[in-house]
Amino acid sequence: MASFFDTWLDGVEKGWGIPALLAIFVVLWTVFLGIAYANGDLHPDVLEAWTIGRAPDWSGAKHPPLMGWISHVWMLVFPVRDWSLYLLAMTNSAMALWIVDLTARRFIRDDKRAIILLLLMLLPVYQFQAQRFNANSVLFAIWPLAIYCFLRSFETRHAGWAVVAGLAGALAVLGKYYSVFLILGFAFAAVCHPARRAYFTSGAPWISTGAGLLLLGPHIHWMLSSGVSPLGYALATHGGFTTGRAFLSGLMFLLSLAATLALPALVWAVMIRSRAGDYLRGLRTLEPGLLLLLLVAIGAAVTPPLISLILGSSLSAVWASPGVFAFVLVAVCAARFPVEWRETRRLALGVLTLTVIAVLLAPAHAYYRNSHPFSEGRNYYSLATNELMKHWRQTSVSPLKTVSGDKLAMALGFYSPDHPAFVIPFNQQYVWQMPPEAALQGGWATMCLPDEETCLIWSKQIAAIAPGAISFDFVVQPQLWGMPGVPARIAALIVPPRAVR
Repeated sequence: MASFFDTWLDGVEKGWGIPALLAIFVVLWTVFLGIAYANGDLHPDVLEAWTIGRAPDWSGAKHPPLMGWISHVWMLVFPVRDWSLYLLAMTNSAMALWIVDLTARRFIRDDKRAIILLLLMLLPVYQFQAQRFNANSVLFAIWPLAIYCFLRSFETRHAGWAVVAGLAGALAVLGKYYSVFLILGFAFAAVCHPARRAYFTSGAPWISTGAGLLLLGPHIHWMLSSGVSPLGYALATHGGFTTGRAFLSGLMFLLSLAATLALPALVWAVMIRSRAGDYLRGLRTLEPGLLLLLLVAIGAAVTPPLISLILGSSLSAVWASPGVFAFVLVAVCAARFPVEWRETRRLALGVLTLTVIAVLLAPAHAYYRNSHPFSEGRNYYSLATNELMKHWRQTSVSPLKTVSGDKLAMALGFYSPDHPAFVIPFNQQYVWQMPPEAALQGGWATMCLPDEETCLIWSKQIAAIAPGAISFDFVVQPQLWGMPGVPARIAALIVPPRAVR
């Protein structure tokens, strides 16, 4: 086994070691997702990304459009299946790790590059959080890319890198508005770095700002013309906190970030335990590039609690996950001495062992979820879709054109062979509205889970006024490898095309 890992570590500098590691990572964790969720359909966040991506544009009342763009491009190549979106999630995660390695190459060589990725693979970020391809996980690759481009722009002050840095930063904002804190991290790092004068007296920061605003222009125009505020959804969902509660939320945010990094920090400390003194002395004089990365990471982590305190809102440490890699990267790159290969081998073996154990335990997760359904109702999405489509086929020979509602409606768009368009039933205040008349005339449907009171009330209101509306209930019961799961009653409403009534 030692010779196997030694051969792989030799391959890191030869160019094949890191790609091989990432390929194994993608394969094993995609297999895990396929088994662990054998009786659970796609998460609502993933269905939302797919739904938005069906008609890519510059809008985004709830989240900006990047996740939809990427989903759209992915589906031009891959089929509309659960496994393809699992593969997208893990490929996105692997791409994030590859860009981290691209940054690390500027400071280190040999096995330290592998150490960084292996330490990051100990985090739940790149497997369990990444499995939901949504507005958070889409940033896993974009933040490292933006940070790398900012580093190159700051170091070289070249116009080309400045343009790319601005575009990458804007792309992060188009992924999630939370990325404004990454931009603030850039500003914080640039102001605090000893080379700030050289940077700010060059054209680089102003070129980056112009390039970023240029890319954001169409989205900003959409906001201004539609009247949608980028803070509307965030404040509606996470706002209204008192100063004391906002302070506690910010404190928990920082503590959660520290807890997230605790395991890789502990493992790294054990790996360099014999050189701890040399390591601590080296931390006092970080090279300029590493200092910049550290300042970016600190700025992006500290500014959210300050802003949320002003706005009276809550925070989730999950939102900051795309930036945790910077702390690990700086910690490893700061070591100015070689790490013994046996320590790296142990780390690689530990990561591989944990991954294999996770895959082997995946059936147990599926078994548990068969008797303890997912809170978001994932056990029933495809089953409910099949049942509704049976009723639809009995009512109309036309394909189902549009759907509205919540999680089940988005699932209906994905799992139905007709792939009906999803019409968002919310206004800017996220109040449920009536579907457009054109949607009802062309053929429309919705479904509600038994605990979705708002959806059920809304559905009854539509049934009362939509000509030809047909309401019905049915029960679906999932099965896992022949074992029956927990049944659920689904409330459905279909409005056949007006021409066939």
